[in-house]
Amino acid sequence: MSRDFIGAGWAFPIRIDRTGSIELAAGEREIAESIHLILGTSPGERPMRPEFGCAIHDLVFAPTNAATAGLISYEVRQALERWEPRIRLHDVHVGFDHVDEGILLIDLRYAIRGDNDPRNLVFPFYVIPNEGA
Repeated sequence: MSRDFIGAGWAFPIRIDRTGSIELAAGEREIAESIHLILGTSPGERPMRPEFGCAIHDLVFAPTNAATAGLISYEVRQALERWEPRIRLHDVHVGFDHVDEGILLIDLRYAIRGDNDPRNLVFPFYVIPNEGA
């Protein structure tokens, strides 16, 4: 199957390449950067596209427990299924390994549509740690 559907777009964050042009991202890198952009954008942040993004940012002050992990997993799945049609999302796992530092790790398992090559991406999500714990 042709992978032309992946396309190419501006690299994120926007940067200049060695020729002075805006750097482009293509292939798997384009998709990984797109996932980072979706998860890193809060709905309402973009005036011309207010629904774009992922609602995990509403959970910054939520307690770090299994219920919050479930909500994060749900919001990530909803956002990626809506905004990144080029992937099949297999699993979303939220890890509490660095919760003392205020970091939750969101481990995504996915495959590019039309490809059986499994991929993963770890997205750090920063929370306000419990001060009384």
